[in-house]
Amino acid sequence: MRSIWKGHIRFSLVTIPVVIFNGLEAENELSFKQLHDKDNGKINYKKVCSSCQEEVPFGNIVKGYEYESERFVVFKKEELETIKLKSTKVIDIEAFVDISEVHPSRYEALYFIGPNGEIANPTYNLLKHALLQSGKAGVGRIVLREREDVVLLMPEKDGIIMYKIRYPYEVRNISEIPDVKPTPVDDAQLNLANTLINSMVKPFSEVVFLDHYRDAVLNLVQQKVSGKEIVSIDSKEESVPVVDIMEALKRSIEEAKLKKGA
Repeated sequence: MRSIWKGHIRFSLVTIPVVIFNGLEAENELSFKQLHDKDNGKINYKKVCSSCQEEVPFGNIVKGYEYESERFVVFKKEELETIKLKSTKVIDIEAFVDISEVHPSRYEALYFIGPNGEIANPTYNLLKHALLQSGKAGVGRIVLREREDVVLLMPEKDGIIMYKIRYPYEVRNISEIPDVKPTPVDDAQLNLANTLINSMVKPFSEVVFLDHYRDAVLNLVQQKVSGKEIVSIDSKEESVPVVDIMEALKRSIEEAKLKKGA
């Protein structure tokens, strides 16, 4: 595993030398290239001005912020360089918070944090155990790729993980969902729904996560490489019958019990 950052965690007067690793596996992601159907050549994109329709060289491209519709404040590269943040190589922890207070919608990119060398191990483990016992997570700031991000440091087994945290203005308000209105809930239906949920409970570690689309694509790739003909699979859209909600809940509970018994 190759590190992407080296520096220190700092809270108050305590500093811990650490290294950061990307926590996501990018190599297994599916990706397609756009090709010309005539000769399989890769498709390249030209940067064309929407006003004069001319192709624009890289040196003539500037950045603009659209403050009103079709009205821009234009910045030169040199102007943006004046506010570019330089990495201080320090994760400054500003506070410790209850993990339960951080809504999942705020989590973004995942990273692993490890001690930088044997000498850092005792202090690194001290922080990990303190976070575990307190049930807290450290909120701090880090500069990665010239951008400052708010991060959350949490204990995980023998190590520490770090999430980038979205700023509040990045997350939409759930109250903006259209047509969501509070309605009375039938007590009998609610009891059956809770019974159904309890009958389907299992540990998260036992849930099988299969990426059916990825598996199907890789299977097609193998068939293509082997020179086999691709045979399409007829998948008719399943019609959903209108069923009385009480009847549907009762039948679902019975099916769940049968599956659990099997």
